[in-house]
Amino acid sequence: MNQPYLGQKINELRQLKGLTQEALAEKCEVSTRTIQRIETGDVDPRAYTLQCLSEALEFDFIELDESKDNLWLTLLHLSSIVCMLIIPLVLWSWKKNTSPRIDQQGRQVLNFQITMTLSLFAAMFFMIVGLPTLILLSMDMGEGFVILASTLAILSILPFLIIGIFCTFQGVMNTIRSMSDRPVNYPLSIPFVK
Repeated sequence: MNQPYLGQKINELRQLKGLTQEALAEKCEVSTRTIQRIETGDVDPRAYTLQCLSEALEFDFIELDESKDNLWLTLLHLSSIVCMLIIPLVLWSWKKNTSPRIDQQGRQVLNFQITMTLSLFAAMFFMIVGLPTLILLSMDMGEGFVILASTLAILSILPFLIIGIFCTFQGVMNTIRSMSDRPVNYPLSIPFVK
């Protein structure tokens, strides 16, 4: 497990055990400053220190395999292309406790998916309610009615296309970012899942 995720996991486990940084440092026979720097992601622990942390926190950091994380992260990010909330929700719920990266990035994918789903519902509402209303109001226009109805029908499909292209682009780009250990970014996401 690489930093900063290792430090986050150590911090999380230490707090779950009710240990202070000083108490954990004493158990591992290292300085408190070492624990602080590991938790903040400033340094990678040595093999001996990592073994001591594993014993003190009862978690096997050495066995944790990040190559499996990459598979799940790829599936998680690419699921945002489909614009179905259920797929990333199931993946994140199932794997969030196995890796801090999956937990953190899964929350970002879920927030993006919820935001895009709400946008799709808004576009659908406009298409089902707003479009017929505008067409009924424009029936008095006579000859211009056909042109207006055609234009409105084309424009009502446009939000679906834009959202689809945007979701595809974000899913692919964030998969690439995640695989190269760069921070992922889902713009326009509302933070529903914190």
